[in-house]
Amino acid sequence: MAWIQMIEEADATGELAELYAQEKIDWSKDNPFKVQSLNPPSLKAHHLLFRTLMYGKSGLSRAQREMIGVVVSVINQCRYCIVQHGEGLRRWTRDPKLVQQLIADYRAAPLAAPDRAMLDYAAKLAREPWMVRESDVQTLREAGFSDADILDIAQVVGYLSYANRLADGLGVAFEPREFEKITQGQ
Repeated sequence: MAWIQMIEEADATGELAELYAQEKIDWSKDNPFKVQSLNPPSLKAHHLLFRTLMYGKSGLSRAQREMIGVVVSVINQCRYCIVQHGEGLRRWTRDPKLVQQLIADYRAAPLAAPDRAMLDYAAKLAREPWMVRESDVQTLREAGFSDADILDIAQVVGYLSYANRLADGLGVAFEPREFEKITQGQ
């Protein structure tokens, strides 16, 4: 259980009950959305941002967005999000070994040059945002990313950093068995 009160589906009323009914989320589990149940407008805005960045129209593939999710979550050591985005990446790539390699050290994973440039930028932005320079953005352009793609990369990094802090800062639970499964490439 998270470290703060969460309102269960059966106890939800008003706007929260509507959100629970309309969003396609497993509300029976703790997650960075449900942990915001005390503030339905925040939950609604968070879920809209998530859907927009992770599922919306973009020059980035779903797999690329999940790769960013894994790498940023590893940097932030957010086990809940490593599992969630590792599972997402495995669904899109059907490659559990790639997921395991990204979790262990993305720099050693066999990646196409554009994906490596994307993850280098994402890692730098997650670790040391004050060190990002215009030359880092130019490297992404040279790797074939448009300015809209670069915006999407930066937004996914920022979003994942936010979600990681919600999950870890409020004690969102994860299944240790699921963490072991995803990190061992099963």
